[in-house]
Amino acid sequence: MLYLSINIFYNLFLMTGTVKFYNDSKGYGFITNDETGKDIFVHATSLNGVELNEGDKVEYVEEEGRKGVVAAQVQVI
Repeated sequence: MLYLSINIFYNLFLMTGTVKFYNDSKGYGFITNDETGKDIFVHATSLNGVELNEGDKVEYVEEEGRKGVVAAQVQVI
């Protein structure tokens, strides 16, 4: 039951967007949120081995980082 509750909670905060820019050698980029149009910072540590390319559609969770909102748990869809 706890797994189901966590899964529902996660899906409530799941966002979709498009990779605007990602520099693999620098390890960061930006995702444009589909709903708000805002650019969200994404760092390589949030990718869990996922490779991002400009134009990729992604799902992610927005979290508060040291300098504002960042993308976490990023998955290409």
